[in-house]
Amino acid sequence: MSGCCSAISRNNGSEGAEKTAKISSRGKAGKVIAVKGGETFVGTNDPALATDGEGPERKVTVNDFFLESETVTVSRFAEFVEATGYITEAEKFGYSAVFAGLLQDEMRVAENVAGTPWWARVHGAIWNAPEGPGSSIEDRMDHPVTQVSWNDAMAFAAWVGGRLPTEAEWEHAARGGNRRRRYPWGDEEPTDEKVFCNIWQGRFPRENTLVDGFFGTAPARSFKPTDDGFYNLCGNVWEWASEPFRVRSLSRQAKMRNEQARKNSDRVLKGGSFLCHKSYCYRYRIAARMGLSPDSASSNTGFRIAYDARPDASRNSGM
Repeated sequence: MSGCCSAISRNNGSEGAEKTAKISSRGKAGKVIAVKGGETFVGTNDPALATDGEGPERKVTVNDFFLESETVTVSRFAEFVEATGYITEAEKFGYSAVFAGLLQDEMRVAENVAGTPWWARVHGAIWNAPEGPGSSIEDRMDHPVTQVSWNDAMAFAAWVGGRLPTEAEWEHAARGGNRRRRYPWGDEEPTDEKVFCNIWQGRFPRENTLVDGFFGTAPARSFKPTDDGFYNLCGNVWEWASEPFRVRSLSRQAKMRNEQARKNSDRVLKGGSFLCHKSYCYRYRIAARMGLSPDSASSNTGFRIAYDARPDASRNSGM
């Protein structure tokens, strides 16, 4: 996958699965929004990055479901860890991927990733020390939790009695149904002067003009929500989806990519992140997608939770 979006795919597919299965449902759900299902579609007939498998548009049917209005925050993940003693995969591996621009001089005990010098492999970079030893989450409790793998997200979902959304569900919610729109807010293109979400402004990776007000992540409830009330479905952090990553094409390139994705057990991520820019990583569109192995984690990956039924109000902290 493109190194601009994430740097490390650990290629260790099933790590953490046993731990996930043992988590019981006892946590609190966040604020959920009901999403009406029916016949809809996934992908686009006008792909910007066709090799990512954005197109062609495919008809699908989704059931009614509920989706949390925002990504899981640092605060909620801290409650999960305290309640269960859960150990994330970044902690097990001992390192994770950090955007080098976030590292202070005293934190630069890291290895740059070959070919993508803006990514660093940092020992000790975990969910509560996202840039490694010396970093803190104290001023980011309302930000999306990062440095979490697909397996970590699955474990949290089991704890609250939910699951990760499918790619079709995520797109259906982001479009507000089966409307054809490029972004959750419509079709208007973000620019370096006009922003709708937390992405990069300026020349990546050397200059970020911070027009949107953020260099790294933004609080989970930043920017204007969609008409239905969802925050930051595009930009801020990539969001894990439930299913494997595949490119639906008969081309030789697609077959090679799918072979590697199967080897890695890659899972789909949606929405792009604060590192995206149209000039090099145009993946903050609804149809855009990426794949990483389920044990990968980085500075710009998070998740939100879906439910088949409305969560029990007695356990729901946001209704």
